Amino acid sequence: MKTRTEDSPAIYRIDRAETGRQLRFDRGTLLLEGVAELPAGLESSFQYDPRVEAYRAPAHRYSEIIGPLKGELARNKAPRYQRRELICALEMTPYPHQQEALAAWKTARGRGVIVLPTGAGKTLVGLLALGWAQRDGLIMVPTLDLMQQWYALLRAAFPDQEIGLIGGGYHEPQPLTIATYDSAARHIERLGDRFGLLIFDEVHHLPSEFYRSIAEFSLAPYRLGLTATPERSDGRDADLLELVGPLVYRCAPEQLAGDVLAEFQVRVMHVDLSPAEREAYRQALEERNAFLQANRLALSTLEGWNRFVMLSARSVEGRRAMRAHRDARRIAHATPAKLRALGLILANHPAARTVIFTEDNATAYEVSQRFLIPCLTHQTAIKERQDILDRFKAGIYAAITTSNVLNEGVDVPEASIGVILSGSASAREFVQRLGRILRRGAGKQAVLYEVIARETREERVAGRRRESVTQGRVENAEWMADGRESAVAQQRLWDEGSH
Repeated sequence: MKTRTEDSPAIYRIDRAETGRQLRFDRGTLLLEGVAELPAGLESSFQYDPRVEAYRAPAHRYSEIIGPLKGELARNKAPRYQRRELICALEMTPYPHQQEALAAWKTARGRGVIVLPTGAGKTLVGLLALGWAQRDGLIMVPTLDLMQQWYALLRAAFPDQEIGLIGGGYHEPQPLTIATYDSAARHIERLGDRFGLLIFDEVHHLPSEFYRSIAEFSLAPYRLGLTATPERSDGRDADLLELVGPLVYRCAPEQLAGDVLAEFQVRVMHVDLSPAEREAYRQALEERNAFLQANRLALSTLEGWNRFVMLSARSVEGRRAMRAHRDARRIAHATPAKLRALGLILANHPAARTVIFTEDNATAYEVSQRFLIPCLTHQTAIKERQDILDRFKAGIYAAITTSNVLNEGVDVPEASIGVILSGSASAREFVQRLGRILRRGAGKQAVLYEVIARETREERVAGRRRESVTQGRVENAEWMADGRESAVAQQRLWDEGSH
């Protein structure tokens, strides 16, 4: 008696006594057993393993090799996942961009990366992908906040399905499971055959040295990556092609503004360092640059920065250079002129929900103390953080300040004003911060302010992170050259920049 396998209809299950030719999953790899010679075209995928007298291939090659193996196998024991009828209970009408994204992914045979801005409904695309694939699915997320959001969504969408969790103190794999990247990477050797669809939320995390094993040790033929910005500073975003699939769809924030997302503007405010700050900044850069030149280092690349860090620990001169580098950053990031500018922004938007972003905890705490604004950092306890966010959403707090905590994985749809006091050159960080204020609301006009110290490295950094994101939605708000803001200058600023 012969029966078709689930995902390989041309491969039949035959009594083991008839033949031993079979494919099975083994700790993140595929074992081809009972075959004397590899079928043509599979030589580059398999290697002979004399320990088990079988051919071994990486698990993620499953979809590539199963076709050429037709007619060669008696048993396909590799996949444990099941075909599953997944009917979404939520009444949802996808936006055109979501339909286009899903269609592009389906055209790529269920493999690829979709790039959508924060607030554009990436999770709905994930639900649609689950409904199309009709296979057991594993969703990867970088944070516990996102795990909670996905869990609530899947329970509402598929009430008849058990939803599993891996991470945050849970290890309960189910046909539909949500896992943190950390936990998935630790357990994927044992789970890599249980899911036919992998969904990587914030897929830019995947190519890291540790997380990439999730994709490599899984045989899932269907793979979906979701992110607002796939680019990585180390260039490993190129690995997504092999790990997940090609970039199949991309949509920028300005393409959805006023329709799916709130209308938005980016307003750049330049402030000037005081004469004393400028001299200290100049001296710090001079000391740092002398060390960089002596050691032929360039901080424009990740390799150059890593070498700088390494060499800074090996000599007194290196430690002084690193301290000078940090002093220059501190002067530019935390000049009092920025806090005065922030005061004007808050005064100009008294009724708006505002999120203030900083690059470091020290500045975030200073903002908190100066303006009596709740502060969120990685040091904030989970219960305290949730209480602050709940009060912010309820309007009890009009503003919150944070150092990177709200960049990713936290939904604050009530926010309409964002203020970047300091940040990195990462375009991904910029898009994520912009996304915190782009949730659509009736008559909502979102504004993202960038407060930048003039004639410092911040100007180049801000330009790099903003590139190809804002496309003409940037307004420049000039500031008094010496930091002494007059009433006339303040009025001119808001007449030009506030509507």
